[in-house]
Amino acid sequence: MIDKERTEAEALFFQGTSCMQAGDDAAAEDCFREALRIVPDFAEAYANLGLLLEKKGDLAAAEQNYRRSIELNPAHPETHLNLGALLAYMKRFNEAELAYMQAILLRQDSPAGWSNLGVLYACMKREEEAERCYRTALALDDSYRTARFNLSYLLLRQGRFEEGWPCLDARNWLTELARHLACPRWQGESLIGKSILIGYEAGHGDMIQFCRYAAVLKRQGATSITLICHPALKTLFSSLEDVDSVIALDEPIPSSGWDFWTPLLSIPRYCDTRIDSIPANIPYLFVPEEAMEKWGTLLPQDGLRVGLVWKGNPLFENDADRSLPGLDMLVPLAAVPGVRFISLQKGAGEAEALAPPAGLPITHIGSQLADFADTAAVVMNLDLVICVDTAIAHLAGALGKPCWVLLPDYKPDWRWMAERSDSPWYPGTMRLFRQPAMGDWKSVIVELVAALEQWQRQQAALFGQRGI
Repeated sequence: MIDKERTEAEALFFQGTSCMQAGDDAAAEDCFREALRIVPDFAEAYANLGLLLEKKGDLAAAEQNYRRSIELNPAHPETHLNLGALLAYMKRFNEAELAYMQAILLRQDSPAGWSNLGVLYACMKREEEAERCYRTALALDDSYRTARFNLSYLLLRQGRFEEGWPCLDARNWLTELARHLACPRWQGESLIGKSILIGYEAGHGDMIQFCRYAAVLKRQGATSITLICHPALKTLFSSLEDVDSVIALDEPIPSSGWDFWTPLLSIPRYCDTRIDSIPANIPYLFVPEEAMEKWGTLLPQDGLRVGLVWKGNPLFENDADRSLPGLDMLVPLAAVPGVRFISLQKGAGEAEALAPPAGLPITHIGSQLADFADTAAVVMNLDLVICVDTAIAHLAGALGKPCWVLLPDYKPDWRWMAERSDSPWYPGTMRLFRQPAMGDWKSVIVELVAALEQWQRQQAALFGQRGI
């Protein structure tokens, strides 16, 4: 009878695993739960159920299932890895480190174990240890792309561009585009007399920051440049004087017609970009005068105009840390005289802008913005932009508009580097305000208010105050 029950439970387990692979998580969960009802000491079923519960966001139950699986079968390294990743996500770093170390003890030749431990150390700002872990993973398997990609972020954050750019090419989200195109991928060959297609990157901010490289390729002799971008960027990118045509992602993309193609973020590698040679001819995006005039009429006509963005895309992996908890965090800014606040917020945060907290008068313009061309026209009517780490920061920088960016202490993006209060990507326009400790936005806001008061006095002394 026991053998029969074990066989039945194993059949349910394999059925559940197949359902997981097919994306039918509900059916998979039913299978694993039934398998555990029949055989309560089925370690692998607990492990897979933990994965499903973690995916659903039931982190406490996921942890409980991982730990039960380990209790029943402590020799399974993947379960320790999964538990470590969950604990790291919950910022229980010391426990995560122990879980990863246990996984590595069980399988010392696992590149995934070393890479995961490296990510954890990077999150903890133990960067020398993180680098050793990544390099150990690559020594075990030089083709392990995840470790190389993780290493790229560490190197680029440190300004070690010579090795960082090649490692960044380990990203693999352009595989489908590569299969579609008939032309070869550009790897630094001469572009004199050649045409080239620049492929899109994942984020709007990536596209805005690196579209500057079209001008670099034109200077290298490219006769024609086509740029693929997100639909919301197409009109704005038409202002790039070195781009001959722009294709939105929701439009048909021809498979031929160019001599080469390249991912946008691969261009710096073959242009030998170093920390002291970043192409920073600011501004490189422009707004038609009529668009500026149109949006200018909708903004306050008195005072210094300051745009605000306090939330990013909630689907971004680190959004809970990079976004402010709410608009109420910025209420202290209202104490600065002579400043009018304009909300550029779209999506998350719009409801707050429409019903702002007491004490923070704000003109909400975000809901009226159809695309980034509209947003750019509004930004050009502002005196300053204050935002968290979103595409708006790159937009303001590319337009040459003064921009103050609020950065989290936990996992800040590599492009802001470490400890700097300025950005070599946007010299003279960008100022960075960093959390002194994880989650400490209050200290950032205190620093921000003091900076805004000083800036307001300087602007009043230099130019007078608009209508005040």
